Amino acid sequence: MTKGFVAITGASSGIGEATANYFLEKGHNVLLLARRIERLEKFQGEQVRIAKVDVTDEAALKSAIQQAADKFGPIQAMINNAGVMLLGDVANQSSDEWKTMFDVNVLGLLKGMQAVLPSMIERKTGTIINVSSIAGKKTFTDHAAYVGTKFAVHSMSENVREEVAKHNVRVITIAPGVVETELLGHTTSDEIKSGYNEWKNSIQGGLSPQTVAETIYFAFSQPQNVNIREIVLAPTMQVG
Repeated sequence: MTKGFVAITGASSGIGEATANYFLEKGHNVLLLARRIERLEKFQGEQVRIAKVDVTDEAALKSAIQQAADKFGPIQAMINNAGVMLLGDVANQSSDEWKTMFDVNVLGLLKGMQAVLPSMIERKTGTIINVSSIAGKKTFTDHAAYVGTKFAVHSMSENVREEVAKHNVRVITIAPGVVETELLGHTTSDEIKSGYNEWKNSIQGGLSPQTVAETIYFAFSQPQNVNIREIVLAPTMQVG
């Protein structure tokens, strides 16, 4: 009898990659989604499906999920992890960078939820885990547009949670502080990147992606009638 599967977006690196490995270790079937499919090819075996999907591509996202369901059975959890962080001063930052972040972090996440909710609602079970950021709870210098996307993730997640609770479907928000990932590399300003790294070093570095993966799994592994609605985690020395 099939066990179903867990879908993870942005699975090619960082939190997504660590989460994929951890769910596989725990015996789950996984659908791994990313734009850089070559970085997913190291994941092998009967428990794995990989697909080259940009989360802004609604049709591709839904198709990949359906194909995984055809192989593994119904989706158990959707982990919306794909995200872009382009830090900048609003006074001079390119509006193209704003659009990229909102397309991926906000609209991509909405599309991820929509791709799985009808099935979960019909089956009266399922979990959506949205990876946000501590920047979805407070502001930071040079983060204005990024913070906007993550505040949106928090509010949308809570709104959808309220809407689907009656169907026994869970929506969970995971909000990490600074994590040791490639995310900062998307930022185009060398000055901002240098300042960010200096600050990160001053607090003895960021969280391990593995720590975030284990946190995601902890929230997921609770009984279906228990919803840990939000977890905020950060390095102990991170004040903000």
